[in-house]
Amino acid sequence: MEYDIIIIGAGPAGYVAAIRAGQIGLRTAIIEKENVGGMCLNWGCIPTKSIIESAKVFDKIKNSAEFGIDGIDVSKLSFNWEKTKKRSFGITKKLTAGVKYLLKKNGVEVITGVAKIKSESSILIDNKEYLAKNIIIATGSYPAPVSEKLKDAPVQNLDKLFEIDLIPENIVIYGKGIHAVELSQFFKLIGKSVTIISEEKDFLPKIDEHLITFILKKLKDDGIKLIIGKQIDSYKAGIISVGDEKIKCDKIINCSFRNAIIPESDKTIELTKRGFIKVSNDFETSLKGIYAIGDVTGKSFLAHIASAQGIFVINKIKGIKKGFNQVNYPFNFYTVPEISQIGLTEQDLIAEKVDYKISEFPLSANGKALIEGNTEGSLRILSEKVYGQVLGVQIIAAHATDMISEAAAYMQIEGTVYDVANTIHAHPTVSEIFMEAGFEAVDKAIHK
Repeated sequence: MEYDIIIIGAGPAGYVAAIRAGQIGLRTAIIEKENVGGMCLNWGCIPTKSIIESAKVFDKIKNSAEFGIDGIDVSKLSFNWEKTKKRSFGITKKLTAGVKYLLKKNGVEVITGVAKIKSESSILIDNKEYLAKNIIIATGSYPAPVSEKLKDAPVQNLDKLFEIDLIPENIVIYGKGIHAVELSQFFKLIGKSVTIISEEKDFLPKIDEHLITFILKKLKDDGIKLIIGKQIDSYKAGIISVGDEKIKCDKIINCSFRNAIIPESDKTIELTKRGFIKVSNDFETSLKGIYAIGDVTGKSFLAHIASAQGIFVINKIKGIKKGFNQVNYPFNFYTVPEISQIGLTEQDLIAEKVDYKISEFPLSANGKALIEGNTEGSLRILSEKVYGQVLGVQIIAAHATDMISEAAAYMQIEGTVYDVANTIHAHPTVSEIFMEAGFEAVDKAIHK
């Protein structure tokens, strides 16, 4: 059987590409060896954000008295891990069922198995050959192994996080990046002792220094111990040694940065020095007609970027010519408070010698934030001085991961701080801080 497109991997990159291909009439098959939805729906984005939300509610209830709620005995509160997992599994089941329905609705054939690339136009699955005019690799990535010094330690990889029956008291988060921050705060919110160990100095790559400063201070203020840029010496009998530091460790959660999952291939696919599939600006690999999208390229490890790449490649195959914006996409931290950034960082602007301006507005002066009791944080807009174009936005706020989409809209149309200032926002809303920061850039904020 011959297809217009065969996609290897049914995560956010693969299944979105498949749905889009089916929508525009391309004969499409998608191959998945495990679960439709990939890492994001089954053990990554959705399940982890679900348990984090449970921890946030748990923490909020502890402080309910300040909202005028009496009768809650905080000493009797407990976090039910089994019920939390059950809720998370329910959400995952609903979303994966939705994806399966959409694939079927759009005529996409789902094939279960392990794919081997035989040529630029053929794939083998269990010795059965499938032909395709185009092949898309969307096999994703997997956390790199922990240090060899921890080979005897109780390590839990993220895909096995929900296999933990009872969460122990002393948790060590090993690795770096967004997931390390989120999970460290999750365990702390439910009352565990948490230490982050990152053997690399670059703990939060691609994040603005302004946000890094806030995150590191927040973690310390929350009582989360940070060990960054130091090598582990040993693990023995529940103790990790790092120089003079001795850290109690009942369980290690592996949040290492990821390695690409490269499909088996009879044809050599060129890789980058980091071991990811090398692609052109149009995401075509070194083999003509074979594309790669999502984590496997190493360009980004975010689900929404993987999905955007999938749509872009399908549109290109269909003949729609349009460049892919590699800069204007959000980074989200689902922490307390949430943190988001989009566009260029201040460090990027300095490196590129751009004449820029910073306008900032605090949540402590926002009515809705005061009502909700979420006054920690601020909005920063980085704009070009001459014409006022918005070049980057950073938000620290309870709803930052939703609010960042407003910044994305401004930046998509190359909007300016004048556009931001002149956009009428409903009152009272937290998003009014955009208008305030816009006015701050143009002249002076109204409520500052």
